[in-house]
Amino acid sequence: MLVRKCVRTLDYNCNLYYLFLYQKHYNEKNFLTLISSAGRLDGKMREKTLTMDTLNPQVKAVEYAVRGPIVLKAGEIERYLEEGGTKPFSEVIKANIGDAHAMGQQPITFLRQVVALCTFPELMDSPSFPEDAKWRARRILQGCGGHSLGSYSASPGVECIRKDIAAYIEQRDEGVPSDWENIYLTTGASDGIMTILRLLVSGKDSSRTGVMIPIPQYPLYSAAISEMDAVQVNYYLDEDNCWALDINELHRAYQAAKQHCQPRVICIINPGNPTGQVQSKKCIEEVLHFAYEENLFVMSDEVYQDNVYAPDCQFHSFKKVLYEMGPEYFSSVELVSFHSTSKGYTGECGFRGGYMEVINMDPEVKAQLVKLLSVRLCPPLAGQAAMDVIVNPPQPEEHTFKQFHQEKSSVLGALAEKAKLTEQILNAVPGIKCNPVQGAMYAFPRIFIPPKAVEEAKALGMQPDMLYCLRLLEETGICVVPGSGFGQKDRTYHFRMTILPSIEKLNVLLGKVRDFHISFLKEYSGLE
Repeated sequence: MLVRKCVRTLDYNCNLYYLFLYQKHYNEKNFLTLISSAGRLDGKMREKTLTMDTLNPQVKAVEYAVRGPIVLKAGEIERYLEEGGTKPFSEVIKANIGDAHAMGQQPITFLRQVVALCTFPELMDSPSFPEDAKWRARRILQGCGGHSLGSYSASPGVECIRKDIAAYIEQRDEGVPSDWENIYLTTGASDGIMTILRLLVSGKDSSRTGVMIPIPQYPLYSAAISEMDAVQVNYYLDEDNCWALDINELHRAYQAAKQHCQPRVICIINPGNPTGQVQSKKCIEEVLHFAYEENLFVMSDEVYQDNVYAPDCQFHSFKKVLYEMGPEYFSSVELVSFHSTSKGYTGECGFRGGYMEVINMDPEVKAQLVKLLSVRLCPPLAGQAAMDVIVNPPQPEEHTFKQFHQEKSSVLGALAEKAKLTEQILNAVPGIKCNPVQGAMYAFPRIFIPPKAVEEAKALGMQPDMLYCLRLLEETGICVVPGSGFGQKDRTYHFRMTILPSIEKLNVLLGKVRDFHISFLKEYSGLE
């Protein structure tokens, strides 16, 4: 009776030792039955504190299409196949996310060597590791507490890594100065973007912060805006002009938003995700001039800066362009730019490494930024080490340079080949139009969906491109993301697919998309 009384009052700090005794002397089934009734007092079931009714409404508003319903369905089909089930295909090809290593890309040897040495310093004695990697690892470890990657770093990151990043930025931007104290290591670029948005979002009703984002956009932005109860201000990229940024569209979006919120920040993704465009220098100048005139904070997402494939395109950092616009702009426009280990030629998504460079932030606000960063203690040190290798790679005079250069060139060369292949094959399919994949890791083709299929989707309570992508998955095993998850102009439909699969698998994928689309058109349009 003592034990039963104790269990019945479990929510009131019962001594769990009695539960242990009960489990020891009675069978497991009775014990589990007893535990299941522990939430009841006087025969009544205790109500849960956290329910869908009490859940933060901003959390319910969050949507993230890249890992949404399509991907859950793909997981179900994968498990079904693994259990011996049969489908018209033997595997699910997940082209929904830019996860390079999951798609078969091999790690860059030098990066893994340095991180391995940092993680297990005893390997310093091994002749299998080059001296170029060893001295980098020693230098990083000297900046870590206890010379261990298992320690916390300062909240902004390991000092020597911050200095390496600043040196990298100066070299990349051909001498534009970079102060290492403006560099903050982050847990991937996403962490930095969320942190800066937290600083910017304030106000109520018509004074709420408006965040200008490109449409199509990477769903991190819309998800963060929903979670923080800010106002999403859409500006549409020009699909007919290879997804270029149109300054007139920025003015339209800004003026319309001022009627119901206070636009304070503009976000740019360059090279673009999901659209794969590389913005011209002239376009960037126009954006920065617009931000200067309207007193907007600029967030420049530059995680794909190494992923430029089109021969007539070049990556221009927003910081460098701002500097070249003169002191009036460079000393006043507030700019934060972001980079990551997850993309580029390394594709090290799992390390969750990244950084942001903060320009012209008010000193008192910067102190608040440091405070906010200190709450999460520090980014993972393995990710910081990986980021250091990206900004401080082997140099031509070093023994490891040849292999590093070969691996880097191989990855980027293959991506350029696959970008061109994707564009060519998709554009040969009736009812599909794909802009050139100038950079990043994705194609975002426009698809024609017949009116009959649109009506069927409405009847099912889903977007037409969701119906299309679900059918594509169920009939071919190809997992892509509906364009509606990224935003698109009314009555246009798209899907996003990554170009990361191997050439062989990408050819299979694109062939299946072609055959499916033609079959889809015949089914819903009666076309031959």
